[in-house]
Amino acid sequence: MHFMKSRTSSASLFAHVALSCLVLLLLATGSLAQVATQEAPAQASAVAQQNILPYIKNAWNTLGRSMNECSSISDPKFGAGATSVIYLPFGVTPPPAVAALSKCGVKVENLPKKITGLGTIPVADLNAHGLLYLPNKYVVPGGRFNEMYGWDSYFVIRGLLEDGELDYSRGIIDNFFYEIENYGAVLNANRAYYLTRSQPPFLTSMIMAQYAADKKAGKADRKWLTRAYEYAIRDHDLWTKPPKLAGDTGLARYFDVGEGPVPDIADHPEYYAAIADWLLKHPEEEAKYKYIAPTLEKGIGPDLMVPLCDNKTCPNAHAVKLTADFYQGDRAMRESGYDPSFRWGPFDGSTHHYAPVCLNSLLYKAEMDLAEMANILGHPQDAKKWRAAAEERKKLINKYLWNADKGMFFDWNFTTGTQSTYNYVTTFFPLWVGLATPEQAKGVMKNLGIFDHEGGLAMSDQQTGVQWDLPYGWAPNHLISIEGMRRAGFNAEADRVSEQFLNTVLTNYKRTGTIREKYNVVTGSDEAPVLAGYHENLIGFGWTNGTFLALYHALPAEQQKKVLAGK
Repeated sequence: MHFMKSRTSSASLFAHVALSCLVLLLLATGSLAQVATQEAPAQASAVAQQNILPYIKNAWNTLGRSMNECSSISDPKFGAGATSVIYLPFGVTPPPAVAALSKCGVKVENLPKKITGLGTIPVADLNAHGLLYLPNKYVVPGGRFNEMYGWDSYFVIRGLLEDGELDYSRGIIDNFFYEIENYGAVLNANRAYYLTRSQPPFLTSMIMAQYAADKKAGKADRKWLTRAYEYAIRDHDLWTKPPKLAGDTGLARYFDVGEGPVPDIADHPEYYAAIADWLLKHPEEEAKYKYIAPTLEKGIGPDLMVPLCDNKTCPNAHAVKLTADFYQGDRAMRESGYDPSFRWGPFDGSTHHYAPVCLNSLLYKAEMDLAEMANILGHPQDAKKWRAAAEERKKLINKYLWNADKGMFFDWNFTTGTQSTYNYVTTFFPLWVGLATPEQAKGVMKNLGIFDHEGGLAMSDQQTGVQWDLPYGWAPNHLISIEGMRRAGFNAEADRVSEQFLNTVLTNYKRTGTIREKYNVVTGSDEAPVLAGYHENLIGFGWTNGTFLALYHALPAEQQKKVLAGK
């Protein structure tokens, strides 16, 4: 790739990579201006004087959604004129509060048949992109979202537990049980167009965090844990059979059972055209990956007019289509939550060809968590079985994903039989889940400098112009990485990186009165223009709030004071 790997000249590199496409693309739509000048709420200056901790505590309600409220049902991504629909499971009678939503123009419908797994109901068979009913209040990420998201909710739950909101967090976990029972899996989110994919498997982590908090409060509930255990098994099983298997490696992959372009980027209709335009302008990459179909007949999805000029079709533009394989990778990338980077090819168009470090580490943790649950519930043989499964996965992770020469964990491309060379911050996942040996942990820590910046940890060392690469840092991977460092005994490094990221969040909060979904850790700012995808740096923000609390409370008291003082 023609992307500089050095992390010392991000400003000039970003200008080189992005100006030709990014600035022209986004200025034409007004998106770049929106990002650069996005105003905080009118009360921002007053809010910024408020301590960030009560601000976060208040946000759990402002970000809360309930199926009893008309404002929770609409999908802002489809505009104000879109029909608001709430779908209940097949055969379920609408609760009175849900039936009453008709007063505000919400249509209440049942799904046409019982769902037994992802893809049971083709999304095209539904009349609208409605919200899927959930019984309990939940927390949305922020910004344009009205749905409860899969992996976001783990970090939200960590924050709720830190704030003593135990009933709130348990209700969210119970919503995931409801999804498994009625919608076939823990979904990407509870919207009809997500019925084809899940998200990173954090369910057992949610359950164990909740159970530990309940136990500490003297409210340990074995009956709830028994129920949770059964749903956790079903969630784990999703990832251990086709189509989630990574070839014959014995490891798992991300895979969405739908086909073609996704409907959930309706408010970013230029996304696929921007990708085709980039591929056309980088012929060496297109020749390697072959994401553009050789003829229109061999592609799928809409005609994409390229090249682009100022986000408009150039006078010499012609139609192209992307391949079915690209769209399969694009969908799998969205299940991964890392949407997008260039970790699995340009714009992650080959995601489904990889056994990822993050996913398989989480499954190792799920197996160890299931063993712990089985022990608590008095099922020693089950516990033995789960520990054996975890040990086998650990062996496979070491076989395929560990690189002793580089001292890092890398994803495995099972279609080519080769290990990725893409440096990515998910190398810390094995430390977090406890499968890394002391020697492996030392190797990973020696490479900390690849990701380490004044404002926190960047996702990678590749400046690609998309949001899950350099120069951006995200709360989830800070929590995973920092807690992984602590588990491996690197407390000083964990404290230092915690302070860096917390200071970034706090500094921008004091400036704007808001908390964002991601940050530029090179500049320490919340400015986040991107080449293609979600142009806004959304306000809220659930997982940043939860991560801030978890990292803050893990610091020694003196360092907590130092962080809040902005030193």
